[in-house]
Amino acid sequence: MTAKDIQKELESYSTQEKKEFLPYFFKTGKGQYGEGDRFIGVVVPDTRKVAKKYKDIPFPEVTKLLESEYHECRLCALLILVERFKKAKETERKEICDYYLSKTRYINNWDLVDLSAKDIVGEYLVDKDRSVLYILAESTLLWDQRISILATFAFIRRGDLDDIFALSEKLLCHKHDLMHKAIGWMLREAGKKDKDKLCSFLDRFHKEMPRTMLRYSIEKFQPEERAHYMKK
Repeated sequence: MTAKDIQKELESYSTQEKKEFLPYFFKTGKGQYGEGDRFIGVVVPDTRKVAKKYKDIPFPEVTKLLESEYHECRLCALLILVERFKKAKETERKEICDYYLSKTRYINNWDLVDLSAKDIVGEYLVDKDRSVLYILAESTLLWDQRISILATFAFIRRGDLDDIFALSEKLLCHKHDLMHKAIGWMLREAGKKDKDKLCSFLDRFHKEMPRTMLRYSIEKFQPEERAHYMKK
């Protein structure tokens, strides 16, 4: 099975409706964050179905998929990596994570990051040094920065919250709305584990946080609590 064969199978799930809608949804217009991206017209559940079916394809074919001009091919490659990572031994896990981090220029939209970063980078770093996340956070590439934040989801699930608060402070004044949403989302998840820690963070920074980031982070609060933090 080759990357071309997999692309053909993905095409069999394509609909004209999605082919027309997805470029709009993922902001592919001139000057937008997904500028120039191309779509086959396949929804995520169908892409995931194909990835699980062909999770054992030769690694060079995974690379061809990941470097494809088509969004769904790149997503399929990432979902294949996620499937492989789940069952891999430690050495192979390191290889997958290192490979993933070497290819971030192809992980170039928010869904590609969100469906892979936590399950590969995050899971790999659970019991390891996490300095790579702070390097990613300093990247000039938006998607590297989003990977640094989404990877912390693996830690947050385990009640390990130090990195999300540290990275959120580091990226607090980021200019892009996609980062405001990502950071706010992860802060909200951290609050589910330890509301006091989230409130402590918000007490320090709520006046300077972008409003979108703040709204996402306090989404599960009571109305009076939300009103308190939304005050300038």
